[in-house]
Amino acid sequence: MNHFLTMQEPDRAELLHLIQTGIAVKNHPERYANACERKGILMLFQKTSTRTSLSFQSGIGQMGGYAVPMDWNASNFSISPIRYEARYASRNCDFIVARLKKHADLQELAAYSSVPVINGCCDRYHPCQALADLMTIYEVSGTFEGVTVTYVGIQNNVANSLIAGCLTLGIRLILVTPIINEASWDGALMDRAFSSGHVTRMESLPDAAAQSDYVYTDTWVDMEHFHHADYEAIKDFRMGTMLPYQLNKGTLNGHTPYIMHDMPIHPGFEIEEELIESASSIIYQQAENRMHAQKALLMHLLQR
Repeated sequence: MNHFLTMQEPDRAELLHLIQTGIAVKNHPERYANACERKGILMLFQKTSTRTSLSFQSGIGQMGGYAVPMDWNASNFSISPIRYEARYASRNCDFIVARLKKHADLQELAAYSSVPVINGCCDRYHPCQALADLMTIYEVSGTFEGVTVTYVGIQNNVANSLIAGCLTLGIRLILVTPIINEASWDGALMDRAFSSGHVTRMESLPDAAAQSDYVYTDTWVDMEHFHHADYEAIKDFRMGTMLPYQLNKGTLNGHTPYIMHDMPIHPGFEIEEELIESASSIIYQQAENRMHAQKALLMHLLQR
């Protein structure tokens, strides 16, 4: 695994190692205080961020390294072919964490970079999020055996990487996804998912919740479009279609699975506010684990 772009790169042994290392780092951070000494991340961002930016910058700083934030639109990446800028930029750092709008641009960046490229989110995948999600499930359950997860929401980049991770680990995953984000669709991944026996699709959220240890939801509107006036028609359609699938006590129908959300949260839309702060919510644990899982990822990529 030279790059981490989709969550389909690591095999089962590598993925388990990353998750277990993430937990070890979380429990004993002092043991890894020099693990990335004098190593640097270029944080190349075309999209806004809270968790990806803070977790990577904090994580490598806690391991003795440093991060250089760079706004794509304020750099020459926005005016020159990616292949030229990538060849230069990768001579000045040890990792590139790229949060880009298009997966094709991320692939080109990785193809011409001489250092590992980590996908910090694109239109098709969000593997760092899925890595933290899986670490959280393992941390809570102590195993992946017999675990069932329901993902409810738009089938998007987050769902794709979660699907890939569940396939690798053999986790049962139920998709309650009335809308598919066309830009995120990965036909080959979905063919593999549905033929595996591990991934199924259901229409009823209450029925899925009844079978699930974890129920995971996500925003219905892509963050880069949330305040755009020309996106209002799509936003209204998604809100109207998805409201019956809001994660709330009614749709859980008396069941109490662990509640997951990758944030940012829009209370009253994809989830009711009461569930966010409920005893079954592991949302903040899941968000915190972004940093710990990514520390494990950085150390793993340094050894390649």
